[in-house]
Amino acid sequence: MVSSRNWIGGEWITPAAGESIVINPSNMKEEVGVLHLSDQSHVIQAEQAARKAFEAWSHLTGAARAEHLYKLAAALESKLAEVANLASLEMGKPITEMRGEVMRGVNLLRYYAAEGVRANGVVIPSSEPNVLQHTKKVPLGVVGIITPWNFPVAIPIWKIAPALICGNTVIWKPAEFASLTATKLIEVFAEAGLPSGVINLVIGKGSQIGDVLLEQIPLDAVSFTGSTSIGTHIAQLCAKRNIKYQTEMGGKNAAIVLKDADLEKTVPLIVSGAFRSAGQKCTATSRIIVESGIYDSFTKALGTAVSQIKLAPALDPAAYLGPVASASQYKTVMSYVDMAQKQADIIAQGPAVAEKNEGYYIQPIVAAGLDAGHPLIQEEVFGPVAALLQASDFEEAIALCNQSIFGLSASLFTQNLSYAHRFLDEAQAGMVRVNQETAGVEYQSPFGGMKLSSSHSREQGQAALDFYTELKTCAIRYF
Repeated sequence: MVSSRNWIGGEWITPAAGESIVINPSNMKEEVGVLHLSDQSHVIQAEQAARKAFEAWSHLTGAARAEHLYKLAAALESKLAEVANLASLEMGKPITEMRGEVMRGVNLLRYYAAEGVRANGVVIPSSEPNVLQHTKKVPLGVVGIITPWNFPVAIPIWKIAPALICGNTVIWKPAEFASLTATKLIEVFAEAGLPSGVINLVIGKGSQIGDVLLEQIPLDAVSFTGSTSIGTHIAQLCAKRNIKYQTEMGGKNAAIVLKDADLEKTVPLIVSGAFRSAGQKCTATSRIIVESGIYDSFTKALGTAVSQIKLAPALDPAAYLGPVASASQYKTVMSYVDMAQKQADIIAQGPAVAEKNEGYYIQPIVAAGLDAGHPLIQEEVFGPVAALLQASDFEEAIALCNQSIFGLSASLFTQNLSYAHRFLDEAQAGMVRVNQETAGVEYQSPFGGMKLSSSHSREQGQAALDFYTELKTCAIRYF
């Protein structure tokens, strides 16, 4: 079995504040590895190491930092199969998806490496003679990065890569259910020669080390992805200390299907958005809003497609979706499944797992017949459960789409160009897409939401560089 370790100041440390066994969610009889949990002393050590490394790292040229990121990308690509296999065993994402996620991490590293030689500011005309006025972006310092288990490779890298290229150093606390993968990632990065202290990995429970990181450590910024309740708590703690923060939180994403949609192309995209990764995406399609004129034909096509989904162990190359990630996740999602079976009409359901395995498998379902205020319509399930609503026309559909405390992603399926443009303007979501699923935003594009989905900054793309830097306005008079 593999074991988690901390990586602090260029040294491997096995903490002893507790340990737990990682169970394969595809087969609960299989032990994947052991987590060794940290106490607050490790967080303090990590900050000291990151602070010490910051001076040298921040004074490297952008081109020099870029070379390190290119090396990280090459190293990760060489270990792609190994990293993907461990991640699938640890959290249950199908291996084909997981390989794609690791490759996304490689591409993110290369994308941000290229930023090392791009322009870093603008010249601003001065109203006074003989004055050169310009801006430049400068690094923040030590950044705390807190990541979830559902994208154990891509989300950490889309935070770490821009933080590093901007000249910051990092303390990374991954989710418990992704800590073996996190350790493997850092092993790959360490072998690639990343300087000591630039990234520091601390494994542990949020309840034991999270608040220490946020309340006691002199951080310069925090980037978090996870639940809305924890995200808002982090925002409060950071605001009290005037620490720059970024929180990506929940979603209850809607896909609107108008009567002129091409169902042959639309239904597979709806199914993918709702059920890939067992619905464990903040961008997953969890509300399907269908114009009444095609409700029956859409429902029939959707039912057929969902019934053909293959639910299988994560390492099965043919698996469309695997188990949910953990016992706690299984319990939470099954509470919504039970609610749907008792209070809704189940209009589509996938088959049971094809093999006899004791894992955290949940058959994908689509529920209908619910009021727009019902918990299955309003609460984030984070599992393979989608809800279906009818709308009489585009106006009612967009109103239902916007009837949510969340505003992360939304899609519209139509061939009507006027409605497409209206949707892009009127949908209250940070990412709006026409004839595409709600999930799957490209890595070079800004990622983030409105309302309670986000603290309103953006990740990925050029926007990430704004978060991980401060803007300095410079002026010099020459005589």
